[in-house]
Amino acid sequence: MSAAPSHASLDDRALSLVRSAFEHARTGDAEALRALLDLGVPPEVRNEKGDALLMLAAYHGHAAAARLLLERGADPELRNDRGQSPLAGVAFKGDAALAALLVEHGAAVDGADAEGRTPLMFAAMFDRVEVVEVLLARGADPSRRDAAGARAVDLARAMGAARAMARLG
Repeated sequence: MSAAPSHASLDDRALSLVRSAFEHARTGDAEALRALLDLGVPPEVRNEKGDALLMLAAYHGHAAAARLLLERGADPELRNDRGQSPLAGVAFKGDAALAALLVEHGAAVDGADAEGRTPLMFAAMFDRVEVVEVLLARGADPSRRDAAGARAVDLARAMGAARAMARLG
């Protein structure tokens, strides 16, 4: 009769599975990620920076992995330790399709960080006009102001984001 595995070996195996899940979210390997979720890795597990699997998949532009996580119950509003949401990260990166996916799954189109900046503001600052269009079409408020009183168009102007400035101006 073999002995039951020790707690240490179970902990090591669990940590290995979770580390693998973060790697698969970062690289977009949705099938490998699916297998780990099926083994019990929670979709909302966080790394040392507070990033959940969805944040990593979305930020790195992996729609299939992000969709899988959302279908498995990942919270599109779960913020990392810096208060960033997956939608804000996608707005910064400029992925309009992922922005739409997140909003369709409950991401707050006007959800603000600690400085009062919304995804629309991030999209405007970095001239991500396609994301600006998605957010406006889904109800983002261009008149909202951040903690310093700036609107998306003001932030676009400050960053020299000409296309976003023209669209929002």
